Amino acid sequence: MTLSFPVTPARQPRSAQERAQILADPGFGVHFTDHMLVATWTDGQGWHDGQVLEYGPITLMPSAAVLHYAQEIFEGLKAYRHEDGSIWSFRPEANAQRLNRSATRLALPQLPEEDFIASLRALVEVDKDWVPGFGEGEKSLYLRPFMYASEAFLGVRPAREVTYSVIASPAGAYFSGGLKPVTLWISQNYSRAGVGGTGAAKTGGNYASSLAGQLEGIEHGCDQAVFLDSSTQTYIEELGGMNLFFVMSDGRLLTPSLTGSILEGVTRASIIELAKELGLDPREERIEIELWKDGVRSGEIREIFACGTAAVITPVGELRWDGGSAPSTAGEGGGEITNAIRERLLDIQYGRAEDTNGWMTRLA
Repeated sequence: MTLSFPVTPARQPRSAQERAQILADPGFGVHFTDHMLVATWTDGQGWHDGQVLEYGPITLMPSAAVLHYAQEIFEGLKAYRHEDGSIWSFRPEANAQRLNRSATRLALPQLPEEDFIASLRALVEVDKDWVPGFGEGEKSLYLRPFMYASEAFLGVRPAREVTYSVIASPAGAYFSGGLKPVTLWISQNYSRAGVGGTGAAKTGGNYASSLAGQLEGIEHGCDQAVFLDSSTQTYIEELGGMNLFFVMSDGRLLTPSLTGSILEGVTRASIIELAKELGLDPREERIEIELWKDGVRSGEIREIFACGTAAVITPVGELRWDGGSAPSTAGEGGGEITNAIRERLLDIQYGRAEDTNGWMTRLA
């Protein structure tokens, strides 16, 4: 490990009463803890000057490279309170590895895995009172590590100064009123990413490029958009921020294969492993959109769900496109297999079930 993170306590932390009011109904990504973590990388010196300090505005020069060339990446994971009061995260090493894959694609420096996990521990330790209590539904502390080109320079080249930071936000259950299937719109006018692009990296540009398709879906009464491959508009890729799974009538669990334009979700990878324990046959394949359209009507597709860190697993309902629609297979609260996989994941994350895969890492 090359970094250490000395703490400068916040001058005006929230009171216990104010914190309790926030934790009672935190929402998602609305409130933030009292501290944040930062570190700097410079060409020739590597990573240095790690610290935990009061949460507050970031100072950037108007010529900072990130503002002009979008050289930035991020991660998302959660901290969970277990029954004994300890605090854990789910597969943080996988997030560290993905951060470094994203860094390679965006020409940013690698952050050693041990430094990544140490940064999570450092922030959670000082702000551990912000982690919701055990048994309070699906509440957690959402952790957002991110890295960006902070060098003040307008030339088009990899930045020689980079900042890494971690912030944290208490999060409530994604579905406050219970699981609700989402209605999806097939985006045929927009693509999330293209061949040879940044689709496999967790970078803000991919999310920005998905917003127009999402707005188009909303205009047609849908919750989100599903994106197809940019070359042929034939194969299913993913939603703007979630991977897709299809439960087939013969016991297969299909998910689009990674083509370089799909983000490899940590939840996605975990579901593939858990599916085997539940007697399913997980397969990564190229899946044509026509299979979705026809399969729900014929009964070949039994259930469809999307997955990601925020919502864990989201049942998918009706699919719409310009000129047609395919009915929902989800019912009101998701299918039997969808809910079984979701509960299995949550039980591991909150320490209610044995972690036979060694996925949980203690943070505090």
